[in-house]
Amino acid sequence: MKIDKIELQQVHYMPKELKPGVLYVSKEFSTSAHLCACGCGSKIRIPLGPTDWALEETNTGPSLYPSIGNWQIACKSHYWINRGEIIWANRWTDDQIAAGRQAEEKRRLSYFDKFDSPRNKIPLNFWRWFKDLFNR
Repeated sequence: MKIDKIELQQVHYMPKELKPGVLYVSKEFSTSAHLCACGCGSKIRIPLGPTDWALEETNTGPSLYPSIGNWQIACKSHYWINRGEIIWANRWTDDQIAAGRQAEEKRRLSYFDKFDSPRNKIPLNFWRWFKDLFNR
C-alpha cells in the first residue's frame, strides 16, 4: 500500500525490521533507511552527506534532497520526501537514469576536486612539513 506521509526516527543503528512510513536516520553513520513508499516492501538506504542526500528536519517532518529514484528495484519508484510528505515524481526512462547517474558522478568529482586545488594544498603541505619537522 502506497504511503503519503513519513515521520523521522533518530537511531544509532538501523533496526532489522523497518516500519512503513518511518524514515530512520543515523547521524553518527550519515545514513538513512526506509521502506519504499510504493508499498513494495523494499528497503531503501540513503547515504547522507555533501556528495549524497541532504536531510532537513522540520516541524512537519523530514525532507530529503534530491529525489529518491529506486532504479535498482522492480517498482522503479521515484518520489520526494518533503516536510514529511511523499510527493510522487514521474518515472524515468533508462536514458534519464543514465544521465542522472552521470550528473551525480560529475557533482561528486567537482566536490572532491576543490580539495585537490593548489590553494588547498598550501595548508596541507605546511602541515606535513611541520609534522615532519618533529618526527625526525
